Amino acid sequence: MISLGFPWALLLLPLPLLIWRFFPPHRERVPALRVPFFRQVADAAGEEPGPGSVVLARTRLQRAFGILAWCLIVLALARPERVGEPVEITKAARDVVLAIDISGSMDARDFETPEGERMQRLAGVREVVRTFVEAREGDRMALIVFGSKAYVQAPLTEDLPTIIELLDSTEVGMAGPHTALGDAIGLAIRTFETSEIESRLLILLSDGADTASRMSPVNAAEIAADQQVEIFTIGVGDPNAQGEDRVDLVTLEAIASRTGGEFFYATDAKALEAAYARIDDLAPREVETLSYRPRLSLAWIPLAAVALVGLVAVAILHFGSRRKALA
Repeated sequence: MISLGFPWALLLLPLPLLIWRFFPPHRERVPALRVPFFRQVADAAGEEPGPGSVVLARTRLQRAFGILAWCLIVLALARPERVGEPVEITKAARDVVLAIDISGSMDARDFETPEGERMQRLAGVREVVRTFVEAREGDRMALIVFGSKAYVQAPLTEDLPTIIELLDSTEVGMAGPHTALGDAIGLAIRTFETSEIESRLLILLSDGADTASRMSPVNAAEIAADQQVEIFTIGVGDPNAQGEDRVDLVTLEAIASRTGGEFFYATDAKALEAAYARIDDLAPREVETLSYRPRLSLAWIPLAAVALVGLVAVAILHFGSRRKALA
């Protein structure tokens, strides 16, 4: 489809006619020499004197070239353009950070699969998280792993296969044997600071009690709430275990409630899948769709035509004047 980017320029089309109609030709007085007996001299020379000033008349061809050139110039000013088919761009309207506990207790082989087999906790978590991440196509996600300290494995990105690859490459104990819940929340808050998107979601999975944070998890959750970060917490450990191996369900629930999120407790792969499915229901994928039509400027076509018309007019005038001179 062809359209005009600035159709108001077409109002300039009658401008030369208005100037010709309402503005008289320019006149200028110049000094002249008066000769006595000029008429007698002209008669004696056999010449017929002409008027004092001459207004050159234009031929029909010159007028046609002038009108055509002006119309093409105005058309170029109107910016003709070819409008393409609508193109839609979908981008994430929510940023999601995954914070996964990889402390020493995640090495326990008590995570039950749907088939009834027991496997390492971290391996079972990976399988479920992989499915969740794949279903969030179009979202921006970041990955944080934590043990004694918290580390950003991947900043906010739409490259979800890389998130999955980095998660698969993590091993138990890489971040230390202890659990730093508060530090993981604090690092997630700093990760969100690089985002301009207001909707922010942190999914925090842990199987132990906080023993290594410089800030308590509940205080960190209060700060997250002030930054409009919604936290969903998932506990996957044994609440009856001893020491750091005992999952602190009370703290995880308090973290979620402080930020308006939800708390889940999963004892096996099926329960963990249900937890992530519930998160999908509570926080469905949010996208923003932008639509635009690509535009290709065609103003060069009338401009090229003006140049061609000018060359043709000059050529015709030049050869016409030479023909008269030879005649």
